[in-house]
Amino acid sequence: TFTPDLCRLLAASGCIAISGGLEVASDRLLALMEKGVTIAQVARVTQGFTAAGVLVHAYLMYGFPTQTAQETVDALEVVRQLFETGIVQSGYWHRFSMTAHSPVGKNPAKYQVAAIGPEPGNFAWNDLWHDDPLGTDHETFGPGLAKSLYNYMHGVALREQLSFWFDFKTPRPTVPRQLIQQALQEPDKPDFAQPNRRLFWLGNAPELSFKTSGGSPKDQKTTRAVLTCYEQAEDFEVKTTEAIGPWLHQLLTRLSHDYDAKLLLKEAAATFPPNAGPWEQFLQSPAWQLLREKGLLLV
Repeated sequence: TFTPDLCRLLAASGCIAISGGLEVASDRLLALMEKGVTIAQVARVTQGFTAAGVLVHAYLMYGFPTQTAQETVDALEVVRQLFETGIVQSGYWHRFSMTAHSPVGKNPAKYQVAAIGPEPGNFAWNDLWHDDPLGTDHETFGPGLAKSLYNYMHGVALREQLSFWFDFKTPRPTVPRQLIQQALQEPDKPDFAQPNRRLFWLGNAPELSFKTSGGSPKDQKTTRAVLTCYEQAEDFEVKTTEAIGPWLHQLLTRLSHDYDAKLLLKEAAATFPPNAGPWEQFLQSPAWQLLREKGLLLV
């Protein structure tokens, strides 16, 4: 699973672009081809890569067995929304081809198509011809799909009616206009619910200091720990309690010096100071959230 944190780690390692197979952009057809993903999952993954600064290229397909005209138009609407929200930057439509050793080629009847040639040759026998009686006339959609995608990649005509791209009558899309936005609003798991995730720190080892305030007759002295992180992009401070500061300093120092350290979140929790309060409460504290924002990852 490409979580947002894994996307950030890949970006930090030098990844600048990825190509992923959204294929038919239809949940029914994705299930039929046993792709193992849904449109909503694809949306969240592409958002994670885009937020990490990694370009996303979508491998798109049309003409899969039993794909109807309605499903083709709905797939285009999904693609339009992906570009409109800015989480896919590049793509290309490929016409489905039945190959001899693919699941469809091995068992055409399962996908309700029939192989009609060619005969096996002396050298190679790969691309097969097939009849798709339940599907639409896929060839007619090719030019419109290509033209729309070219414009979407340039940020042009994203609000045009989908019928604009075709010179024949097409059905209206049935996909909700906010399908992708709704998928992106699904909340991530809280950190305390991911105890088996491995910790990574993308920053340097911080400096630890303590600051004491108060001390007047009316105010009791309080000591706060301050971790100063000097990074290439910016310097920042993380302020926390006197008990948590040394523990957090030791944790970040270890992670910054030993990239092979396989430290799980639950293992870090086992060393958390017993006098520092509840562990789950700390994972929701401003100090922890700031570190998560700046490069403390759970993968």
